[in-house]
Amino acid sequence: IMRTLVIGDIHGAYLALLQVMERAQVTPDDLLIFLGDYTDRGKQTPQVLDYLIALQQTHQVICLRGNHDALCCDFLLGKPMSQLWRSHGGKATEETFKNYSKEDKQPHIDFLQSLKNYILDGENRLFLHAGFTDQGGVEQEFFVENFYWDRTLWELALATPEGLDPTDRYFPKRLSLYKEIYIGHTPTLRFGTDQPMMRHNVWNLDTGAGFNGRITMMDIHTKTFWQSDPIPSLYSTR
Repeated sequence: IMRTLVIGDIHGAYLALLQVMERAQVTPDDLLIFLGDYTDRGKQTPQVLDYLIALQQTHQVICLRGNHDALCCDFLLGKPMSQLWRSHGGKATEETFKNYSKEDKQPHIDFLQSLKNYILDGENRLFLHAGFTDQGGVEQEFFVENFYWDRTLWELALATPEGLDPTDRYFPKRLSLYKEIYIGHTPTLRFGTDQPMMRHNVWNLDTGAGFNGRITMMDIHTKTFWQSDPIPSLYSTR
């Protein structure tokens, strides 16, 4: 493997995904770890899913499950969806799949059902969409939905003083279990930046592609990162 590249939330921003793949000069020798939320909010959810499905045939790819992916899968399966989902980006997904038959949707359903909840590598680095709540770590997590819904892990990382020693008795146990944790889910735009953020050993790579931010891809060894242009600039209504 040449590089291990981790990619934050995409949210249907197909053009931005192509851009960041090109800017990072991704090759089949690289391992790609996608942190989830491929769907909803953006205008091109089906194209993003088709691209990732095809990419799995040619590249080393691990795709993790985001909360929007779980919801989008429910929608494609024909389950009744809430207005809350629609107002949080589901409406765009409904629109784009309007003319898709059941057969057309099946590859997307298969892909969304195949997503992993987390990956723990040989160097004790954890990759997941959102977080976990159990002090014993991901293996002890009782509610698997936390892997793609939890925000408390990132809040905990932000709330823990930067200078606090990991050996200190008050240092949160959850932050001391893994060498590094890579997440998406909570846009860094909320904290005034469209760059990746790191607190303690937690890296947040959701740089707001679901809003007016960018898609980010990072080399986990060098911490070099590449970004798309801001999403609205790629989807102007010209």
